[in-house]
Order: sequence, then C-alpha cells, then structure tokens
Amino acid sequence: MGTTDEKRLPPLLGMNLEELTKIVLSGGMPSFVGRQLSDWLYHKKVSSFDRMNNISIKNREWLEANYVIGREKPLQEFKSADGTRKYLFNGVKGRKIESVLIPEHDRATLCVSSQAGCRMNCYFCATGRAGYSGNLSAANILNQILEISSRLTRESEDDLTNIVFMGMGEPLDNFHEVRKVIEILTAKWGLAWSPKRITVSTVGKLPQLKDLLDTTKVHLAVSLHTPVTTLREQIMPAQKAFPISSVIRLLRSYDFSHQRRLSFEYIMWKGINDDIEHAKLLVSLIKGLDCRVNLIRYHKIEGVDLIPASEERMIMFRNFLNSNGIISTIRASRGEDIMAACGMLAGKVC
Repeated sequence: MGTTDEKRLPPLLGMNLEELTKIVLSGGMPSFVGRQLSDWLYHKKVSSFDRMNNISIKNREWLEANYVIGREKPLQEFKSADGTRKYLFNGVKGRKIESVLIPEHDRATLCVSSQAGCRMNCYFCATGRAGYSGNLSAANILNQILEISSRLTRESEDDLTNIVFMGMGEPLDNFHEVRKVIEILTAKWGLAWSPKRITVSTVGKLPQLKDLLDTTKVHLAVSLHTPVTTLREQIMPAQKAFPISSVIRLLRSYDFSHQRRLSFEYIMWKGINDDIEHAKLLVSLIKGLDCRVNLIRYHKIEGVDLIPASEERMIMFRNFLNSNGIISTIRASRGEDIMAACGMLAGKVC
C-alpha cells in the first residue's frame, strides 16, 4: 500500500465481507471466519494478526503468509493554531497524500483524499495544479480514517463524527474504490456508520454522480463556484465535459428534503463572482432545489492571480441568497497556516 516498487502482499483492509469470505474459503477455512475478519478489521480496528484471538493460530499464520492488514501510520502531523490537524500519508507512485481533521465543539470532521493529485485541473486548486499520480485504493482511503481515529482514541479525544471526501482528488473519478469505502463505512459488518455522517464532494462528474445517488444515501456537495458557463469553463475545465446545467437537471430528479442533504460550494473571488448579478444568476440556477450554499473564502496559492472577495461582499452575497429562499452560510476558514484549508492540499511538507 506504500510507495515502493517491490512486490507486496495484498491488504485485507478495504475488502468487503464477500471478498473476505472468498479469501478464507480459499485458505480452507469455514465461511464464518470472513465475518470474524471483518469484525477485527472494522469493529475492533486491529493492526496485527496476533490480536485476532478467536481465529486459530493455523489460520492466522496462513493469513499472515498471504496478506497484510494494510494499516500504515501517517508520516507527519501538522497542527494549526486553530486546532486543525493535517496528516501526511504515503499515496501512490511516490506521491504523498493528505488528510485534514477539523475538531469543532462536539464534532470531529475528517477530510479524506481519494486520489494522489487530481485530473480536474481547477485553476484555483493546489491539488489539481500539482498534477495527477493515480487513484487511491479502498485500503489507502480507509487507512486514513482508521489511523486518525485510533490516534484520537489514544489521546482520549472524541472519535470521528463525520467523513468528507473533500481532500485531494475528485471522488467520482475514483468511484469504484470510493463506493467500496462507503459500503464498508455504512455496513453492519463494517463500521456501521449512518450515511448521514458522510459527504461526497464533486465537480459533478457524470454518470458517476447518478450512480452515487442511486446506490448510496450519503450527503452530496457540488463544487459550483460560478453560475456563468463561460467563466466556469475557464476556471473548471470539467465544465466542458460535465456542464453544470446537466448536473442541476439530474439533481432535480432526486428528493433532498428528508435524510439526504445537498449543498453547493462557492469560493468567492474579488471582481470575479462576488457581485449581485452573480448572486441573481445563482438563484435562477438552483431555485426550487432543497439545498444550501456554502460560501468559502479563497485561500491564495502560488501561481494563481485570484484575490479573495471582501468580507462585506460575502455577507451581501449570503444575505441576498437567504432573502431569496436559499439557505446560505459563510464557512469558517480553518487550517490556512498549515496549508490545510480548502484548495490548498498538494501533498507537500509544510
């Protein structure tokens, strides 16, 4: 699961119950050992075969000879003055990946990476500008979650309450592995989380967006940033392949008035998308959808000439949306001093 080219045993982490059952059957074990394995991996969160004391020594030895657990500790941890923490992990092809933990009152939200880099190449995002190295496996993704969760437990802090696929990468560009992680997070034999604790953030990649909505009940956050098609094409090349009009059309065919929440992410830039005309166009675009809009202050990155919108403009924009029946909030900026804020993750040491 690390970055070396040497042949390594496959990890059990990231496998679902069906896959674990097939493995134990291939090793001559009874099928119920598959459920025991899932219990040790996901309920008890062990990182060693020695801990699996209800599996016979013979079977543990067979498993250890053919597989690894798949847990790897973070390479480094960075702490922000505001309490945010960023963790650096091995990714793929020598590329490092990052996870960001945001503690907040009675919540602890973890932003996890799904790719090493990103292929969407958004102009304003450090991850996309740094290029793409590859998809993370379900094991890579779950390792971020379990390792950080275990560190919180050891430090006598509250465990994770929420997972957001909003770290490095476009989750729907690695949909097979992300969907498997969601299955493991929410299944009774897995971590048994409510899907309401999970949010997937996307530029609106189709048709994977429809698959996500049809096969899971997780929350959805769509990176919108401007209602103007020509501008969105300039700053978000994915607009050409996945027009926001097509994304909105799809979203209108789903019900977001109950358990599932829909939100739109809107980074604000001075003189680019922060005036009242953009606010009016945004209202026209999403009016009638049961949704909210998160206004995000832009965090400057190297080589990009965009300037953050003023606080006054953001408040004006928020108030206009709210007055037109669209719930809107200004998201608090977290972790900027350790390059952990929105759009700043690049897999580099601070």
